[in-house]
Amino acid sequence: MFLKVGILVVFFAIFIAIGLYCRKNSTDVNGFVLGGRSVGPWLTAFAYGTSYFSAVIFVGYAGQFGWKYGIAATWVGIGNALIGSLLAWVILGRRTRIMTQHLDSATMPAFFEKRYDSSTLKIVASAIIFVFLIPYTASLYNGLSRLFAMAFNADYSVCIIIMAVLTAIYVVAGGYMATAINDFIQGCIMIIGIIAVIGAVLHSQGGFMAALDGLAQVTDETVSSTPGVFNSFFGPEPLNLLGVVILTSLGTWGLPQMVQKFYAIESEKAINKGTIISTFFALIVAGGCYFLGGFGRLFSDKVDVAAEGFDAVVPAMLSTLPDILIALVILLVLSASMSTLASLVIASSSTLTIDFLKGTFVKNMGEKQEVLTIRVLLVVFIAISAVIAILQYKSNVTFIAQLMGVSWGALAGAFLAPFLYGLYWKKTTKAAIWASFIWGAGIMTLNLLFRPAFPLLLQSPINCGAFAMLFSLILVPVVSWITRKPDMEKVNECFSCYDRKVVVSAKDSLGDEIE
Repeated sequence: MFLKVGILVVFFAIFIAIGLYCRKNSTDVNGFVLGGRSVGPWLTAFAYGTSYFSAVIFVGYAGQFGWKYGIAATWVGIGNALIGSLLAWVILGRRTRIMTQHLDSATMPAFFEKRYDSSTLKIVASAIIFVFLIPYTASLYNGLSRLFAMAFNADYSVCIIIMAVLTAIYVVAGGYMATAINDFIQGCIMIIGIIAVIGAVLHSQGGFMAALDGLAQVTDETVSSTPGVFNSFFGPEPLNLLGVVILTSLGTWGLPQMVQKFYAIESEKAINKGTIISTFFALIVAGGCYFLGGFGRLFSDKVDVAAEGFDAVVPAMLSTLPDILIALVILLVLSASMSTLASLVIASSSTLTIDFLKGTFVKNMGEKQEVLTIRVLLVVFIAISAVIAILQYKSNVTFIAQLMGVSWGALAGAFLAPFLYGLYWKKTTKAAIWASFIWGAGIMTLNLLFRPAFPLLLQSPINCGAFAMLFSLILVPVVSWITRKPDMEKVNECFSCYDRKVVVSAKDSLGDEIE
């Protein structure tokens, strides 16, 4: 116990010290929200990855989908790396950085306002973000409950309050730069932790081949009558597995806290390097989490899923590890949760301040007042999410994965297509953006309230969220073709940033041939 507590004290002390050190970079809105748009590739890549993967992934998704799909759940981690990281950086990274700086937008709603010439779009987008990021933020705490009970026998409410207070201190003090530096440290802990835990768990089962052979012996007639289905290539339910891959991979393209990382990166070279770093980070962390969860059924004698839920699977797998590895796991999950929490509350508070309050309710908000308001709202958001997490835990309302699925589906279903087409397609219309907003937020709200009325495949918030995103990619161009065209003069001005001439070295371009 002394070892575990001592490690946590050092862990928190470092983060708070970094937050206080970064105060000098957080005196204005640009510095507090975007780190002055001068964040390097390693910090940006790790900030992207640690915001992506939280306790929701390690405890909730890994446990649930590893149990459902066996070793095939690893495909979710591979999809996260290739679609959610590699393709996101390649397709969105450069264009997002260039156009958002050109439009002087620090948030996703501000981008919608200036790209589509509508202040109402900005206000509605900020409201959607506020409403749907709160349940996601609350879900982050839940992954810690069983792990802390296992390691410290401590009351879950106390764990939530400690995590919330300490996260608030370093984020309020240092803003985005403190978050990025701490994300790098937390990302290193996550990489070391997941590798060590996988090795220890497989060793407890006699090694990788023995564990794989044991998984082949597992049968569950309620899932599939096929022998060895849980160590097969695509698992027992390939279609549902595809829905998970789409939601958790493509969904990042429309999440404001993820896309905002591209706003802050410093240079072209940083984007190229960050793409590689972010992809490998996702392969190790996400791939490792789902790979680990795939062996969950080997521990069925230690967990009763029917009574305890899927969130108990991973803690049961870890319960027999040595104390030093338990401490490492606690740091891993704390790191994953705190980094994502910091990213979410910065996105929420900056959006509500810059896009909702400023100019709408407070007509003349100065720079210092803006930063102060963002800091106050940070504390408010963290407090609200902590209260929701405690109430949800006490009443045992739902699983981690369901909370995250509704939030991701609504946000990405509403924003993915408008943001992507906004960067690439000049003919995207304002009406199409409204259609996407209504569609994404609307279908996930209906799914939450009237789930039994949905077709069987879409009753899962995971599948419904994936469907919401994919349909929005069709909905936006269709509505754009049949509605009033945008003012091309204003659109061309937005896209003029891509036509700006730059001088590059010969290693990046062959240049003009000399006659």
